[in-house]
Amino acid sequence: MSASPRPRSGPAARPADAPLPRNLSVGVVGAGRVGAVLGAAFAAAGHRVVAAAAVSGASRARLALLLPGVPRRSATAVARAADLLLVAVPDDALAGVVSGLARSGALRTGQVVAHTSGAHGLSVLAPAVEVGARTLALHPAMTFTGTPDDLPRLAGISYGVTAPAELRPLAARLVADLGGVPEWIAEPDRPLYHAALAHGANHLVTLVNEAADRLRDAGVEQPEKVLAPLLRAALENALRLGDDALTGPVSRGDAGTVERHLARLGAVAPESVAPYLALARRTADRAIAAGRLRPVDAESLLGVLAGSAREVAA
Repeated sequence: MSASPRPRSGPAARPADAPLPRNLSVGVVGAGRVGAVLGAAFAAAGHRVVAAAAVSGASRARLALLLPGVPRRSATAVARAADLLLVAVPDDALAGVVSGLARSGALRTGQVVAHTSGAHGLSVLAPAVEVGARTLALHPAMTFTGTPDDLPRLAGISYGVTAPAELRPLAARLVADLGGVPEWIAEPDRPLYHAALAHGANHLVTLVNEAADRLRDAGVEQPEKVLAPLLRAALENALRLGDDALTGPVSRGDAGTVERHLARLGAVAPESVAPYLALARRTADRAIAAGRLRPVDAESLLGVLAGSAREVAA
């Protein structure tokens, strides 16, 4: 004989299509930089954060800072207590967390289970659907520090949302409660959406720090003062003008200048040669396609880049 199911505390199961109350009981699984901040934003919007799962010392500290008074519970206890379960765990851990909660009996019919991963859509939440839960993917297109400073930055940001058609009104409502704007992303396009954000934001941090390191190598004591106005202007121009914002030796086809760059980088910071080459070649391609660089003027430049690439490969 199978064991009788454990009694649940918290909201009772409701029909899968039953309307949810305006102010929801929210549970947060994963009080990391994203989960704790979004939990605080939901609380500020009038929802009730009833519990959160926080394992590491840093997560417990964020919970105390951003959601004071919210009890720390196990993931299953959090799930049982919530109308809206926000799962904010690392991408590679998400499938295991969701399937574990479904197997434990912590999820229920009519409950909303939403994750904050950019890389995943709805398929990773299939175990929740199998037990009758309603599922959403809500990814904030923002970088987080996990501090109260993040909360004002949420105003007006975009959320990459994947949701069944019948749940789009609910998803739009939740995003509005967070002060954001939904961008509807189809399930097959989630990896492309996330790759674009990672390429633009995460790789930007690497690129800026590479530039700062090379300025230090050149004797500049405070590279951030040199870079700040230049990079701010470049970013604003790129967002406003697209490829018309391209400037510099690659967009002009200055092969000699680029060749000297590569020679000095090879001597001082050889680890920077390959990324410089990759970005210079992509910049040249975009400059040619945009009409900023004539193919005839690009020949010498492309020859320099190809020759250096062969040297790196060798």
